[in-house]
Amino acid sequence: MVPMTRRLIQLYGGLILYGTSMALQIRAGLGLDPWDVFHQGVADHTGLSFGTVTMITGAAVLLAWVPLRQLPGLGTISNVFVIGLSVDAALSLVPGAGPLPVQLLMLAGGVFLNAVAGACYIGAGFGPGPRDGLMTGLVRRTGGSVRAIRTSIEVTVLAVGFLLGGTVGLGTVVYAVAIGPLLHLLLPLLTVRPSPRSPLSPAPPPAH
Repeated sequence: MVPMTRRLIQLYGGLILYGTSMALQIRAGLGLDPWDVFHQGVADHTGLSFGTVTMITGAAVLLAWVPLRQLPGLGTISNVFVIGLSVDAALSLVPGAGPLPVQLLMLAGGVFLNAVAGACYIGAGFGPGPRDGLMTGLVRRTGGSVRAIRTSIEVTVLAVGFLLGGTVGLGTVVYAVAIGPLLHLLLPLLTVRPSPRSPLSPAPPPAH
């Protein structure tokens, strides 16, 4: 069994790194993943910070878990706040990319670190983020495929974000193509086996 301290460090380290990776992709200016296209579009129209919009969206998505009878874990709640705070902090420190080679380097680094961060916090075993939990909840309740439901959600938020002015481009395509294989590679390396008696582990999903 992995000690609780190690799991908590991996969880919060992963969430902070996730926000940092988002900031790198934003500063690269070459396009964002679908949810961040949406966050950016909303931020541009409301004047709220990117991180604040991320937190508000995460909380709203978490409310959608209620009719799906999803139960959040510590990682789910932490995801809402820690990523939003860390992306705003990183944005205050990371400058714009400048020349195209620097943009490409920041994009590549952002996508890779995003995968590392995702594998860290998912692998810590404290529950999925609100957006992933929405997907798995809809899959369980509707009987649809993961591919169809995830694609439907991401196409919807991408379209809305694009209409609001979020950045769609090369980075959007790179993220879509690379994130799955990277997570497939990294998750087995970073997934830990929590104690079955751990009070901080997420509760099992309700039966059908």
